[in-house]
Amino acid sequence: MKLAPTPMKCVICEVRTPRRYCPGVRGEICSVCCGTERENTVDCPFDCTYLREARLREKPLEIDLASIPFADIRIPARFVEEHPRVGQLVIDALMDAISSTAGVIDYDVRQALDSLIRTYKTLQSGLVYETRPENPLAAAIYDKMQRAIAEGRKEIASNSGVSVRDAEIMSMLLIMQRVEYRVNNGRTRGRAFIDSYSRQFPADTPPNPSPSPLIV
Repeated sequence: MKLAPTPMKCVICEVRTPRRYCPGVRGEICSVCCGTERENTVDCPFDCTYLREARLREKPLEIDLASIPFADIRIPARFVEEHPRVGQLVIDALMDAISSTAGVIDYDVRQALDSLIRTYKTLQSGLVYETRPENPLAAAIYDKMQRAIAEGRKEIASNSGVSVRDAEIMSMLLIMQRVEYRVNNGRTRGRAFIDSYSRQFPADTPPNPSPSPLIV
């Protein structure tokens, strides 16, 4: 008597019938686990079809603007448009740091930006004091951005004779921080912000003057 084949089970919950292949776990999973474990327990590659579809449906988190660090600092609405070299410099520094640091998620970027802002805020008071994050991945982003920004400022001054001020760097960092809070999907391993910026600012593309919906 030939036995019927054992029905396949989702490799995550081991209960439900799988409906799709998950490149994050390299196995067949059910749609429920895909929705609940995506970017929580599963490291989803950016090119996953289901992740791409989920990005289109994700609603921004409800956040209290006043709760974002440094929310009291106002930035001119046309700052990026009026300072394209500063925008390009800081965005390039961040994207290069992310691409060269394996395993980075949005919360690592958030910590790195917070520390950078605190450092540049201190510089404006006449003090030299670095607020470096304890998180190793955030610290790696912080260090790489600091080096890239320093080198970029020298290059801009050499090519144009214009000095980029600490306040301008801080303003751009604040814009990026506020966008991160807006785009972050709240998932444990979420990379919605990184994904968004990677697609919006590919290599050698000037910054769009509209990446700052949370400027206050």
